[in-house]
Amino acid sequence: MELKSLTNLLSLPTRKKPEVGSTPADVVWEENKWRLLRYRARPEGVGYQTPLLLVPSLINRHYVLDLMPGKSFAEFMVKRGFDVFCIDWGTPGDEDRFVTFDDVVDRWLGRAIRQAAKTVPHEKVHLLGYCMGGTLTAIHGAVHPEHIASMVALAAPVRFHDGSLLSKWTNSKGFDVDVVVNAVGTVPWQLLQSAFHLLRPTLNLSKAVSLLDRAWNDEFLDGFLALETWGNDNVSLPGEFYRRYIKALYQDDGLLAGRFSLSGRRVDLKNVTFPTLAVTFEHDNIVPGPSAGALIDAIGSRVKQHLHLPGGHVGAVVSKHAAKTLWPQLEAFYAAHDAPPKAEPIAPVVPLTAVPRPPAPLDAAAQPPKTKPAPPRPPKPPAPKPALDKPVATRAPEAKSAEARPQEPKAPIRKAPTKPPPRIAR
Repeated sequence: MELKSLTNLLSLPTRKKPEVGSTPADVVWEENKWRLLRYRARPEGVGYQTPLLLVPSLINRHYVLDLMPGKSFAEFMVKRGFDVFCIDWGTPGDEDRFVTFDDVVDRWLGRAIRQAAKTVPHEKVHLLGYCMGGTLTAIHGAVHPEHIASMVALAAPVRFHDGSLLSKWTNSKGFDVDVVVNAVGTVPWQLLQSAFHLLRPTLNLSKAVSLLDRAWNDEFLDGFLALETWGNDNVSLPGEFYRRYIKALYQDDGLLAGRFSLSGRRVDLKNVTFPTLAVTFEHDNIVPGPSAGALIDAIGSRVKQHLHLPGGHVGAVVSKHAAKTLWPQLEAFYAAHDAPPKAEPIAPVVPLTAVPRPPAPLDAAAQPPKTKPAPPRPPKPPAPKPALDKPVATRAPEAKSAEARPQEPKAPIRKAPTKPPPRIAR
């Protein structure tokens, strides 16, 4: 075992890097720098009625949710029968310094949700937002809940005055976000990564010790290298997005207080009425449990759960242990809320003063009921009396109508002395 460890450590510089983000997927939408990926379904096809959209953080690459075979949440959900989509936020350049929070959360995220939702008749999607991505999905869902079937907020901060180091740093007098953004435009990833390293100054030393202890294990070594590849593949942030994110959330803590807005509309988390699961981790030094768990009390959904697990911010999401504990519970949550809601039958409205009517005659049952009887016809004027010196010819009686007519007075008939009376036609 010691020889194997030494051999693996010596071969690290030339060791083949594991393939990250390798689950087969197609780009189904592309706009500016971001893309919408749709993972290819398993051979037997999709087994659930509602697609799943993964929303990662803007700071790190999307493939943390598709790290490598066996440690990929996207791969796991595809094999379980879900139609899985994922947002790749891309790499912003200097020209993206004026991309706003509303651009990302209202327009781009909204577009991704609608693109995934239109693939099914009921036009609903399940959402999974990881870290910052969970904060964005909660904000968007509070303003635009119409296409969301359910949501999982995975280690997603919603309370920002939580006493953590990130909260204290961003609220310190020496941190002026306006000066930073005005100076650099697009906030460089090196500045963001250094802040996370300062949260645990001994993290690199701890990882080195773990590597020495388990270098003999090829499976562990491949996973370690894949996670390090992702951890060092950081992304810069658009300046205006970063300015609003820090000032309105970390410094003002406006989300829970109801002071935050999206495209001019106030964000009220009570409008989140779809089923929601908040997941927190015991040893998460980036998003403490109380910061993410506060979502449950803030939303208005009647179906809401809080799942608290051991582990850290990243390891508890992408490890083999997560494949046995966290991922099956997420699948069970989505499966429980998969079918589109059935429309309740509408009961007939019965007037309170309704009086039963006798059945219509057989010959009149097929006729439409009359809403208003026809007015009676006016009586005809009496016929003029015939002259006495001329015979009067009588007419055949008219066919009776459906409505009774008044009888007309009959003129007296005088017999002519020289001719017999005329015959009456029958």
